[in-house]
Amino acid sequence: MDVLSDSEELLYELIASARCVADSAWCPYSRFAVGAALLTASGRIVAGCNVENASSGLTICAERNAVFQAVAAGERSFRQLVVYTPTPEPTSPCGACRQVLAEFAPTLPILCVCDGPSRLETSLSELLPHAFGPESINPAASSVDSET
Repeated sequence: MDVLSDSEELLYELIASARCVADSAWCPYSRFAVGAALLTASGRIVAGCNVENASSGLTICAERNAVFQAVAAGERSFRQLVVYTPTPEPTSPCGACRQVLAEFAPTLPILCVCDGPSRLETSLSELLPHAFGPESINPAASSVDSET
């Protein structure tokens, strides 16, 4: 699997965006800031951070924040996700984020980076095999209409 298929310069820009947006995270409860940078098919980078809430279930993770912002901007196709956590080892997206990402990019390449030297290069299909998707609701449909 070639998660680094985009130019090194673009990859560094994605990593820098994910690291930078983590500084904006609202995480007074967990103190676990996360930044995500999503590369769209059109070449746009959309970043998101986690936003916690006193009611834990209402917290939005960085990855979903980035997806929702991209969708709000009219983007529906994604090429790469970079997730940054200020930890010694990389952290992969949670199950809820994996499910949301699967709606748009079931084989999305994912790079998880951290403050340590380790990196996790994977894909959404590896992290969420046999995902529930649009075809699970309507097996005859191969994809949903992006205009609806």
